[in-house]
Amino acid sequence: MHASKQWAIFALGLGMVAAVPSAEAQQWQPTRPVEFIVPAGTGGGADQMARTIQGIISKHGLMKQPMVVVNKAGGAGGEGFLDVKTSRANPHKIVITLSNLFTTPLGTGIPFNWKDLTPVSMLALDEFVLWVNAEKPYKNVKEFLAAAKAAPADARYKMGGTGSKQEDQIITVAVEKSAGIKFNYIPYRGGGEVAVQLVGNHVNSTVNNPIEAVAQWRGGQLRPLCVFDSKPLDYKDKIAGDKSWSDIPTCKSEGLDMEYVMLRGIFMPPGVTPAQVEFYVDLFKKVRETPEWKELMANGAFNQTFMTGKEFADWVAKEELRHKDLMKEAGFLSN
Repeated sequence: MHASKQWAIFALGLGMVAAVPSAEAQQWQPTRPVEFIVPAGTGGGADQMARTIQGIISKHGLMKQPMVVVNKAGGAGGEGFLDVKTSRANPHKIVITLSNLFTTPLGTGIPFNWKDLTPVSMLALDEFVLWVNAEKPYKNVKEFLAAAKAAPADARYKMGGTGSKQEDQIITVAVEKSAGIKFNYIPYRGGGEVAVQLVGNHVNSTVNNPIEAVAQWRGGQLRPLCVFDSKPLDYKDKIAGDKSWSDIPTCKSEGLDMEYVMLRGIFMPPGVTPAQVEFYVDLFKKVRETPEWKELMANGAFNQTFMTGKEFADWVAKEELRHKDLMKEAGFLSN
């Protein structure tokens, strides 16, 4: 056999041998239960999404190992983030993120940054809606703000929200500045509790995510006044009576100069391998194809943008800078 031909065959053999570990690496999958960290309280948007994902994976057999949802809301979610950060190279732990990915380290100074984690994928973007109790007479933003401004100083309107110096309070401060009004901001541990407090008239308004208040809207207990997005929501199915998500006007069109959407994404600990990341990217692609996921998206009026890889990391980096500016304007930075 000619020497050059022998070398070509030998080189091809080496290439095939080298390709074997790579192919095996691509087939990585969990070998024990996966801990799904929620850096927020139970009943909120992140918790609901995590538990829906858990149910979808179990129902459709998308993963051989079980997924266990664990809420770690302490320190405005810092407890959960630090847990994942210190679980280096552990592919059996993932975390669902919301805006406290940025607001918690910026507002508290804890030793954490999103770059301490491994980005996996953006699942969706969540909306924010200004909600009031349906028993109240105001039917739009103008009437609500007029009532709030007319309230005496010792009976200032209360705005309920999740956590302190986080997205709900950032939006509240922006509303105050835009409308020339002051609220008493009341923090709670999760969006589920926030909705309950508004139903009970313990607060006058909230800026909850759609999924956190849709049940109460459907039940005739709460009323949406406006959505903090640049355009009306796309969902036209009727939710409450003859009203759909698409019927809610934007807050900007109602005179409130504030727009805000929030990340719902997945991260892993530092030091995991590309094959381990790819397993979860593929897993969440399968999750997004199920009818249960589509129902969640419609019920919560989510923006269904999906990103992975560098595109996702670049988006997160820009959002960190935007939140730094928002928190600086609100006076919420820790230093």
